Order: sequence, then structure tokens, then C-alpha cells
Amino acid sequence: MLSIDRSIIDAIVAHARRDHPDEACGVVAGPVGADTPTRHIPMENAARSMTFYEFDSMEQLRVWREMDDRDEEPVVIYHSHTATEAYPSRTDISFAGEPGAHYLLVSTRESDTEEIRSFRIVDGVVTEEPVRIVDAAVDPHAVQSYMFGQSPATVDYECSGR
Repeated sequence: MLSIDRSIIDAIVAHARRDHPDEACGVVAGPVGADTPTRHIPMENAARSMTFYEFDSMEQLRVWREMDDRDEEPVVIYHSHTATEAYPSRTDISFAGEPGAHYLLVSTRESDTEEIRSFRIVDGVVTEEPVRIVDAAVDPHAVQSYMFGQSPATVDYECSGR
């Protein structure tokens, strides 16, 4: 399961909508080994394409070095799909090179709908996972969980018993 702060999701969705009709891409870094996404890093789609994304090689080198210097790793690698559902394409699967990362996809095909899905992609095998959105601005214990797409959509609201 991917647990991620609402403010980071909002920034990713804003980036995807801003770059539409081209695909947007970026990374959310976090402390090595913690599986906690904490720092949103929007990147440029060097392909400038509506159907494909590619990190600029120099920007990627700079970002990965910066993460290394800060004892961080890419916890989330994200991109948008502009005309299709938020599901990895064959190209996305073939380019997935971080087996420990969550691959987050945002579909911008509907301007009034937030379609967000997360996947693990290891050795070409795609496994969808729930996205647990923590809304720390409202209540650090309030959580929304989303699962979109082929599986039944669910929204769970969990509150701690204080």
C-alpha cells in the first residue's frame, strides 16, 4: 500500500493538469528504506508527448545525485496519462527500473475527475496497490484510501479513537 500526504497528491495532480495535454512526470523522494514519500520533485517530460514520458537525462542525473546526497531514494515515480485510464502501458512497464518504487499514475482525461492509481512493477509484473491518502492538514489521524480502475472503487475513512 502506498501511504502519501494529500498535499503531495494535490501537487502531483496540479502538475499533471498544468502539463496537459502532454504527459507530466516526476518523483517523490523519501528517506532510504522508509517507504515514506516526503519530497515532491516535478520533472520535465523531455519527450514532450501526449502518449509518452521520458525524464531529461541531465535532470534525472542531478535529481538522483541530490537524493543520494540527502540519503533519499525515489519512493514514488509518477506520470500522467492524458487520454487513457491510469494504468501502466507496455512502454511504462518496460521502462520501470526501480523495483522498490511505487509507480503512481494520474489520468487527466476527465477534467473534473481525480483518477489516481498506484502499482508495483517488478520484472515486468504489474501489481496494483491501494493508495492511502493521509490528510495531515485536517487531522493527522484521518485517512482516505482509494482504489480505482478494474477493481471495485472503495473509499475508507479511518479515524483514531482519541
